[in-house]
Amino acid sequence: MPPRTPSNWARLPPRFLLPSSSLPLIPRRSIKSTFPPRPDRFNKGPSLPTLTASTAASLERKAYTLPPRTGILAIKKGMTGLYAADGTRTPCTVLHLDRNQVVSHKTRQKHGYYAVQIGCGHKKAQNVTKPMLGHFSSQGVSPKRFVSEFRVKDESGLVEVGKVIGANWFVEGQFVDARADCKGKGFAGGMKRHGFKGQGASHGVSLTHRSMGSAGQSQGGGSRVYPGKKMAGRMGGQRVTVQNVKVMMVDEEKGIIVLNGCIPGPKRGIVKIQDALKKPWPTVPEGISGHAIEAGELEASPP
Repeated sequence: MPPRTPSNWARLPPRFLLPSSSLPLIPRRSIKSTFPPRPDRFNKGPSLPTLTASTAASLERKAYTLPPRTGILAIKKGMTGLYAADGTRTPCTVLHLDRNQVVSHKTRQKHGYYAVQIGCGHKKAQNVTKPMLGHFSSQGVSPKRFVSEFRVKDESGLVEVGKVIGANWFVEGQFVDARADCKGKGFAGGMKRHGFKGQGASHGVSLTHRSMGSAGQSQGGGSRVYPGKKMAGRMGGQRVTVQNVKVMMVDEEKGIIVLNGCIPGPKRGIVKIQDALKKPWPTVPEGISGHAIEAGELEASPP
């Protein structure tokens, strides 16, 4: 006997279970996604701020640490003293400028940063390598004995190629940063290099009066010498920067700049001079071969 068909099979379900006639019959997801869409963390767009991790943002953060104009190369001649009207003697360092000339530029579009390449001195063409000789000839500049770069803030600090910079680039009373390679002392012991006290001078110490002593623990410290341990080694010969050095005197005719105090490096060594980062910028002249700036024209605004 076949099964009996239920009598309520044709009845409709309750009204609240029926779909609304005004809404389209579109299937919806009944389960919420565990991975909803997130906003883009990379704020890319013309109206959005620059990314803090980009190259442009990095250069913008470093802009205030770069001087607006280039520096120069000078030769250290030695030290002397200047006497004031009351008889006070101030120790000074004499620097000589030897044909400082702009060799080339570095731009952000091509090299990633702004810089001015300065050359000083003279060198015979037969003593210059062919790549450097081609570099000088392409810029229309005579071969230079020393070449160095000076970073500048933006393209306004790029001086015309071929221009000669004189001692009037700086003014009396302003402050500069001087950097050079200090004198190399060779291999030195711990007492000379780091100022160690040394071992006892009594008869209890045998032939180790100037020795360093222990270099570390045996078992408690890992049986090793810690990195950065002060020991005997090569002393001197590294780059040293002296900041906020005052310009005492400028002689444009003889190409001499006198700085207050001592400057790193030996005599006849090369010293790089640039406007001090921690002092107000001096007023930038119209041209590097123009008139000397007066001391009263210094700008009072901080960098």
